[in-house]
Amino acid sequence: MIGKNSRRQVAHISVLGTTQLHLRNPYIIAWWSVAFPGTGHLLLSKYLRGFLLFILEITVNLKAHINTAIFYSFTGRFELAKGILDKRWLILYCSLYIFAVWDSYRTTVDINNNYILAAREDSQISSFKLGCLEFNYLDKRSPIVSAIWSLLMPGTGQLYIHRIVMAAFLITWWIAIIYLSNILPAIHYTFTGDFEKVKPAIDPHWALNISSVYLYSMYDAYTNTVENNKLFDWEQSKFVQREYQSNNFNMPSKKRCFRGDIMHIIATFEHSIYLEKAITEIEMRGVPKEDILAVPMDKRDEKRKVFDSLHESDGLSLIDLGAILGTIFMLMGTIYGFLLKWGPIIWGLIGLVAGFISGLIIKLVITKKYTNRPEGKKSTEVVLIIKCGEDKSDMVKNVFWSNHALGISKIKFE
Repeated sequence: MIGKNSRRQVAHISVLGTTQLHLRNPYIIAWWSVAFPGTGHLLLSKYLRGFLLFILEITVNLKAHINTAIFYSFTGRFELAKGILDKRWLILYCSLYIFAVWDSYRTTVDINNNYILAAREDSQISSFKLGCLEFNYLDKRSPIVSAIWSLLMPGTGQLYIHRIVMAAFLITWWIAIIYLSNILPAIHYTFTGDFEKVKPAIDPHWALNISSVYLYSMYDAYTNTVENNKLFDWEQSKFVQREYQSNNFNMPSKKRCFRGDIMHIIATFEHSIYLEKAITEIEMRGVPKEDILAVPMDKRDEKRKVFDSLHESDGLSLIDLGAILGTIFMLMGTIYGFLLKWGPIIWGLIGLVAGFISGLIIKLVITKKYTNRPEGKKSTEVVLIIKCGEDKSDMVKNVFWSNHALGISKIKFE
């Protein structure tokens, strides 16, 4: 089923970003729609639908005074909660909210089925796009760095992985929410110890949007970085299999007769841009493509790690529950912070940290999956075998070492 006429593609690379299909948990996607309608669809790269639902959530919620009513309800002021709700907008909001949750779940199931078929069709994708204003390419980046940038400023994690449209949308709305909630002056009062001014400064309606958007931005950046790294490995594996597995390549064997000056240089690599740099440099220095064999390795299923890294990942890892509980606890901390001495800023941060750590611990206990691999140890992902004359062996080894080979050996039969 491989070929140009494949009906489905695993990914699409454009100058504005990378859109890809991959398996997702429908319940996790539905949860993010519960937390903030539209975000579940944005995780699925259903941007038009996600942007529409996100903006409708902001608009209808504001008109119906939903967040303010939630604030009053959780602080025990039920009469105020009932009095402030606008029934015309409230009924409209209920339909919108339920649709967002239902549709994100349904769409996830459909996308998972289409991903399975797309993976079976195994169509080629272009890994590099160049335009007059931007260019985009598949590369490997650190999920942790992506998450940290999103925590410092939502949207910048998406910029780090070149999701331009998503980044612009998140940064714009984050600035709007932060400004309208008046959080920045409240942060100033909090860190100068002037707690009496913190609570009156904050607009509860807009402040209640912060936890969902903040944690969503981090989760989206982290998981998309993981999936982009896996897509890079997949595309590079297909490339080296297609270009550097010639039928004319002679595997090293004592049973084969080679001239005395012919040897085989064997090296191991991780999937990275340096692998292709090494191969192309060796070709430029006179080794024909027929004498280069690249063998991508199938990976043994690894036991789950708390965080995915630039070099290895197992999907969403253990961060999903942490992000969910972090959102809930941060929201509760923000609400009840209006009643406590330290105010909503500090209690919101306490809720964020407590919820995130609790989610990690719970997931670790439930899965009981720990890695046996020593921390920081890199794994072989591609084996390169180069057939060359003895006069080129040092050149080949130097090229390998300069491009971060994990190990090198040579075979020569006299």
